[in-house]
Amino acid sequence: MRADQPGTPEAPATPEGGALSGGPLSGGALSGIVVADFGRVLAGPYMTMLLADLGADVIKIERPGSGDDTRAWGPPFAAGEATYFLGVNRNKRSVALDLTDPGDLAAARAIVHRADVLVENFRPGTMEKLGLAYEDVRAANPGLVYCSVTGFGTAEGARLPGYDLLVQAMGGLMSVTGEPGGQGTKAGVALVDVITGLHAGLGILAALRHRERTGEGQRVEVSLLGSLLSALTNQASAHLGAGVVPRAMGNRHPSIAPYEVFEAQDRPLVLAVGNDRQFRALCERLGRPGLADDPRFVTNTARVAHRDELVAALAGPLAARTADSWFEELTAVGVPCGPINDLAAAFDLADRLGLAPRVPESAAGPGQVAHPIRLDATPPAYRTAPPRLGEHTEDLLAELGPAVHGRSAANDRA
Repeated sequence: MRADQPGTPEAPATPEGGALSGGPLSGGALSGIVVADFGRVLAGPYMTMLLADLGADVIKIERPGSGDDTRAWGPPFAAGEATYFLGVNRNKRSVALDLTDPGDLAAARAIVHRADVLVENFRPGTMEKLGLAYEDVRAANPGLVYCSVTGFGTAEGARLPGYDLLVQAMGGLMSVTGEPGGQGTKAGVALVDVITGLHAGLGILAALRHRERTGEGQRVEVSLLGSLLSALTNQASAHLGAGVVPRAMGNRHPSIAPYEVFEAQDRPLVLAVGNDRQFRALCERLGRPGLADDPRFVTNTARVAHRDELVAALAGPLAARTADSWFEELTAVGVPCGPINDLAAAFDLADRLGLAPRVPESAAGPGQVAHPIRLDATPPAYRTAPPRLGEHTEDLLAELGPAVHGRSAANDRA
């Protein structure tokens, strides 16, 4: 819970003298941290699930009757639930509250006043209308870390809806994705939402560290557009530093060669040659050692300048054998390469490599991807399956006490 004095973390009291403590017990790194999660769809829920895996008690506040939009985003479904929702909501408690109802809004405020972290991704201005803006709640909870996720910020961009596809288009990602001369292609997953969620989580952890030292909370703001521009890394740097406006190159890389897809005998093969040593080893295994001394190919800069000639020289030898045989031989000599896998093959690969990418179904419901971070002392834990809508409403209201538990029974709908 929040730290009321610098360096002295202390659980704030409820009206009855207790703290919100009804969440699953955990020895995780974030055990004891309570998150009031108003987030919906992907960026916020993905981030709060990662926090929950690490021990945080995440209270997911949802609309009665419908809940998070992704509860209806199917097919596919598993055990009657949309897999989209299931994939980002384990280890949470669901509370169904109608924020237009005074009694339910009071309950939401009570949760916020006792929380360490608040996460919201409503359109800018919504939390202000509800009386849940940072300025409204910080007086009662000065240690609160208040995280807002927006599409395009809170200034002129506040009027724009924050959808991942829209940001991929307007933020430049689609302009560098797809085939040359094409209309632009979105990534195969809502990548901007995921990146933004990771940035939001990092901001929250930094703010919690500051609170640990000072006792003071703060506001954390993250936008989809800002996160995407940061994540464009080398492409953004090329523009800002050298005035380049990058364009889509298919599977080619603007600064490295050979770094693209080739056709092996049976299926496509990716080569990701990052230095001259790897290139020389590749040429030797292809039976073309002289290519490594050709002035057109002797350095990476030269290879990029003569990319078409390079591809023509490599294509014939690579097409003579299967992708798997090249993977085994080239990997053995340090040349990065591999086939293009579908998701089934990708998970099988992770299994073979000992990455344990799957959560046992009995631990967190069907079809769960494991937390990607490994910690020796406080590993992620899979305590509960994604909650049913409003599954924990009564328990949470009981923790908050009679002042909110006595709200109208008409509001207890899920």
